[in-house]
Amino acid sequence: MAYIARDGGVVTLINVFTVSPEDQKRLVDLLVRATEEVVSRQPGYVSANVHESFDGARVTNYAQWRSREDFEAIFRDPEVVAHMREAERIAVSYEPYLYKVAYTHKAG
Repeated sequence: MAYIARDGGVVTLINVFTVSPEDQKRLVDLLVRATEEVVSRQPGYVSANVHESFDGARVTNYAQWRSREDFEAIFRDPEVVAHMREAERIAVSYEPYLYKVAYTHKAG
């Protein structure tokens, strides 16, 4: 489960994929399968969350890693690269960026 805090000690990948509505479920299924079978076994992996937009046009992957180096290292694994290439073929476009938490607030 994701833990979001300024001092959480993780980096966050937020990757927004634009898809045709008929491909949304296919991409969600691929990202879930890739996470469960390959990505979650990579050193430094913390968590992943896949979100689907109500309009069917976007899928967002919110994933946490212990460090930027751990995240960058996953692309040396051919299985990870194969899954990401498949996601790229399904998506119309995608925007992956790494973030650090700047601020959080909760009710109460």
